[in-house]
Amino acid sequence: MITVTHDVFALEKAFTISRGSRSEAYVLTVRITRSGQTGWGECVPYKRYGETTESVESQIMTLPDTVTLSQLQDLLPPGAARNAVDCALWDLNAKSCKKSVWQLAGLSEPKPQITAYTLSLETPENMRRQASKHAHRPILKIKLGTPDDMARLEAVRVGAPLSQIIVDANEGWTADIYAELAPHLVRLGVQMVEQPLLAEQDEMLAEMNRIVPVCADESCHDRDSLMSLEGKYDYVNIKLDKAGGLTEALALRKTAEQLGFKIMVGCMVGSSLAIAPAVLVAQDVDMVDLDAPILLAEDRDEPLKFDEKYVYPAATKLWG
Repeated sequence: MITVTHDVFALEKAFTISRGSRSEAYVLTVRITRSGQTGWGECVPYKRYGETTESVESQIMTLPDTVTLSQLQDLLPPGAARNAVDCALWDLNAKSCKKSVWQLAGLSEPKPQITAYTLSLETPENMRRQASKHAHRPILKIKLGTPDDMARLEAVRVGAPLSQIIVDANEGWTADIYAELAPHLVRLGVQMVEQPLLAEQDEMLAEMNRIVPVCADESCHDRDSLMSLEGKYDYVNIKLDKAGGLTEALALRKTAEQLGFKIMVGCMVGSSLAIAPAVLVAQDVDMVDLDAPILLAEDRDEPLKFDEKYVYPAATKLWG
């Protein structure tokens, strides 16, 4: 039996990117029960990709109760719906076999990974305060994509002089803005920029001198995305909600590495249940951004463990 519930998790404070703000995380939780065992998974429908909680739930409910991991890859396209079901099936299979997901997937035992911590888009002064509060963290991710970005970036560097900084423009820049900002990004020690241009306009990146490495986020979904990204991007950001689950995310990582891309593993704003399978994909990659549960005021009953640097693999009581 497949069931879907709509769940809401309050955020610690409003979270803002260039597209807007939110104070709650809206997720779908999928449970699959067979022979007395229940596996579960979570997804975050994303408006940018034409998804709503209703449309994603409708996709999920088209599936037969007996669907398998291999069948699922053909029955649903990449996206949030397939992600939740895929992760639920991995969890169910692990419980049924009394093995961990990492063992079933032929992976090494997972270890804690250093994760970035994301600063919400605010006024420069408020972002300086945020950065100062989190200056002990090794990597800070800054949400930008507005005309006042330089002031914000300068403020964050003042607040956190020793942290590595990565920038996420969320498609909020133009090619001219990126070219103008790039020397300043180098001066301020920015390690990488996520998705500076609209995905539909990213062909311009192939003609630019990318003195700061550029990461494909909205432009990268699954393996079929990769061929169009060569020559434009240095990193790809793997998110399970884009790829359509752990199965495709692991395959995407392997193929991207073979093509010479550096790997970032990121997430939508969801609970620890959404992040748990992503931790398996994130093992020893170039950049990890799996901080969503830290941004929540409430979480699952058996949440992931975080400290000032690391996200830890999930306990089997949560997932996997």
